[in-house]
Amino acid sequence: MREALADVRKRLTPRTRTQKAALAGGTAAFLLVVVGGVLRPETILGVLLSTLVEEPTAESALRLAVPITLAGLGGIFAEKSGVINIGLEGLLIISAFVAVWMTDVTGNLVAGFGLGVVASTLLALLFAVVCIEFRADQIIAGLAVWLIALGLAPFMSQVIYGGPNTESVGTVPTLTELFGFLPTAGTLPQRIAAPTVGIGPVDVLLGVVASVLTRPPLYLADVLLDASLSVYLMFLMVAVSWVLLYRTSFGRWVRASGENPKALDTAGVNVSRVRYQAVLLSGVLAGMGGAALALSIGQFTGNGPTMVNGKGFIAIVTYLFGNYNPVGAFLSSLLFAGLDAMQVGLQTAGTGIPSSLVRVIPFVMVIVVLALVGRTRIPEAAGDYYDSGEDR
Repeated sequence: MREALADVRKRLTPRTRTQKAALAGGTAAFLLVVVGGVLRPETILGVLLSTLVEEPTAESALRLAVPITLAGLGGIFAEKSGVINIGLEGLLIISAFVAVWMTDVTGNLVAGFGLGVVASTLLALLFAVVCIEFRADQIIAGLAVWLIALGLAPFMSQVIYGGPNTESVGTVPTLTELFGFLPTAGTLPQRIAAPTVGIGPVDVLLGVVASVLTRPPLYLADVLLDASLSVYLMFLMVAVSWVLLYRTSFGRWVRASGENPKALDTAGVNVSRVRYQAVLLSGVLAGMGGAALALSIGQFTGNGPTMVNGKGFIAIVTYLFGNYNPVGAFLSSLLFAGLDAMQVGLQTAGTGIPSSLVRVIPFVMVIVVLALVGRTRIPEAAGDYYDSGEDR
């Protein structure tokens, strides 16, 4: 994991004059918001600063990052093995609908979540068969998966519920709802008071030190206590994916399958089987993301682009930004989700800025970051078909 963080840090280190100038500009803008917001809290800078540091913004960022991160992890395994899976959006849609539908049918949240994952995995299997067995173009097949899910899920909802939106079912519980002995969010103190010694300046200094040392961990604890179990599942899957990809034989086979499938075949490993396993794994992870998304609000919304609303495509951007590293994909997902949560907060705060302009902030920032942070190295054999044994 330390190597992953070092890799992310290396990628974020500015190399060119343009990148250094952009970093300096970004830092100056951030300081302007902080200083201006503190000195003039009634201005737009004050509203922006308060939105940034509010606990609901951090909680929303974590919640919004769940489907993007999990779908991104799935995309990493598929593409590392040599299969470009741009059908992640479709996998999120189908698992979101099935999770809510099956929760409604069975009355069991865990069963609904699991069957949502199964539906996504089956659709990923269809994609794998078409691409690996029948040599279909992976981009076209991925688009087909998306279009099938985009049409099928709202249609099934129309047939079952009489409209594109399903009935409301239960939601994924938070940690404190599951374990009643834990303190609930909002009940923790803002900071731990420092002891007083009776000397004015010393007491003031001790108060400042105590605030700096205790406020951040208490803030983080408050946010995590209010997070649903889906957020903890995301943390777990990021760690598991990194270990699986970089510390196991399966991970080495996946990477070799995407870089040099002929060498892997010569070593006696069936390339097609590795690619099947990697694509199925992408279905499992994306299925977790879609099910978590729908069950976080307890309903599937099938209007227009559905409630998934491009999160599968954003997931592709995040793992490219993270250079196919699970930790990098998680951090870039968190960046986008944080910006998305901030724009929601700004609309609620009524800043006077047109809402249509505020909504595009996350997308613009992601494009800017992608343009400034170095190039992503795509696996050599990504998108190429390989028939095991043909060249031996």
